[in-house]
Amino acid sequence: MDKIFRSDHAYEKWNRKNRNRGMDFEDEEKEESYLKDLKGRIQNNLSGLLRLMLTACIVMIQFAIVLFLPFLLQSSTVYFYFTFEICSVVAIVTLVNKNQSPSFRIAWISIVLLLPVSGFVLYYFWGREGGKKKQLDEYIMKQLSYGQKFLIQDEEVYEEYVEEHPVAGRMVKYMVNEGFPLTGGNKVKYYPMGEDAFEDIFRALERAQEFIFIDFFIVAEGALWDKIHDILKRKIGQGVEVKFLYDDFGAAIRTNKFFQRMLEDEGIEVRVFNPVHKYTGELYMNYRSHQKIVVVDGEVGFTGGFNLADEYANLIERFGKWKDTGVRLIGEAVWDLTVVFLQMWEASAVDKEHVDYLEYKRMPEVSGDTYCQVISDGPANNPNNPIESIYNQMITFSDEYLYITTPYLVIEDYMKQSLIEASHRGVDVRIVTPNIPDKKNAKLLTNYNYGVLLREGIRIYEYTPGFIHAKQILTENAAIVGTINMDYRSFYLHYENGVWMSGRSIQNAIMDDFRFLFDTGREISYEEWLNRPRLWKMVQPILNLFSTLF
Repeated sequence: MDKIFRSDHAYEKWNRKNRNRGMDFEDEEKEESYLKDLKGRIQNNLSGLLRLMLTACIVMIQFAIVLFLPFLLQSSTVYFYFTFEICSVVAIVTLVNKNQSPSFRIAWISIVLLLPVSGFVLYYFWGREGGKKKQLDEYIMKQLSYGQKFLIQDEEVYEEYVEEHPVAGRMVKYMVNEGFPLTGGNKVKYYPMGEDAFEDIFRALERAQEFIFIDFFIVAEGALWDKIHDILKRKIGQGVEVKFLYDDFGAAIRTNKFFQRMLEDEGIEVRVFNPVHKYTGELYMNYRSHQKIVVVDGEVGFTGGFNLADEYANLIERFGKWKDTGVRLIGEAVWDLTVVFLQMWEASAVDKEHVDYLEYKRMPEVSGDTYCQVISDGPANNPNNPIESIYNQMITFSDEYLYITTPYLVIEDYMKQSLIEASHRGVDVRIVTPNIPDKKNAKLLTNYNYGVLLREGIRIYEYTPGFIHAKQILTENAAIVGTINMDYRSFYLHYENGVWMSGRSIQNAIMDDFRFLFDTGREISYEEWLNRPRLWKMVQPILNLFSTLF
């Protein structure tokens, strides 16, 4: 997308007219804790579980029919078999020449070779582009493109940053050309734990006077939800507009059967992204919205790795101490986060009139020290995924240090090579992953990827108190905090968002957190990795072959 610059005075006139007084967070440290008396709980929904199980059964039945197909054909004629063999060869040639992730291609080529008849049929229904999936992607891209025109680059801010920061400016140029404007003068607060973020989210919600936008991947009824729900009901009574968006897969098991209807009856506008049961025939249910966004009155915005569930604030214990991170934005970057929310809001409804984006635009006067670019991505962009490229550029342009936290480390060979090349040119490359995993197969794959990185001088730490769900990357030039894991799902299957930030105070805050992780975490040696359990050594290569299909 060509970069668009804001250069006319009409916008500034409109901006001054629509500014409001701004939220006052100066005395927030003196306020009483919202989480102090909350008691967490896990509340599972049997009907939601049954719905997911039914969907899974339908998919498995489809797989079973396809796998049984060769046995049905063997009693007929060899011509059917050879026809499918020819089709399988065509599928392999197509995959080899496809502009798609190498891991994706290798996985499907392996399936086609292992199951000559069934593999082709599986690929035709679930691996190729086209059909209903293509139509859905086109619809989502239409909604995203409409919202994109409301993101306008301030030329003065852009030129000033590129001139003062020539190395980081290369990334800024790329992101601007991909449709992510650079904003300056933002106030950004970093949260080293999820509970810290929710304290300020509650404060912001309590101060809402016009509108509240909330978008989470996982929504779970519990203490956090009870508190937010109580605030939202009171705000609805005060005339505040509330839009609540969540992913169907992320909320199905841990909310009650009538969750959406209950909220709508209370006056909350609700949309659900991609109901899991609608597209089982093409596995479109695998494409989820993993975004996390809270915007209040267009003045303050939050994002990070945390979801709306009690474990993210350590109100209950799941997989030990749960570490997540996030940021609060005040400034022009809040508008960009608002646009990302509205884009996904529109993508979650069919045949609806467009939202009046400018109705929600507020540009409060702030004097911060942080440049921000709000980034977002999703499978409708495949195979041109800007977030994957942004992460790789963070690695490539690093010169002094490169620090990463990710719950899952399942990356392409080219990104491994970028990490290795950074280490070889003298960059201090360190990666922090969980000690206690939430998924055993993800732990095995993450551990498998340690080997080549450790051998080439990259330092890897495990977060020993429990599970680290934080997704961030820090160099001497900039940092990214958001929802983006370093794995195939985040780069190709999920709609994600994050904030690229350049500013000494925010970078120092994130650096302090990394220092704490290095001091308290357990560093993994190459020798330790070589001596991992024998069963792991047997299973890991097989899991790695099909890592893109999990």
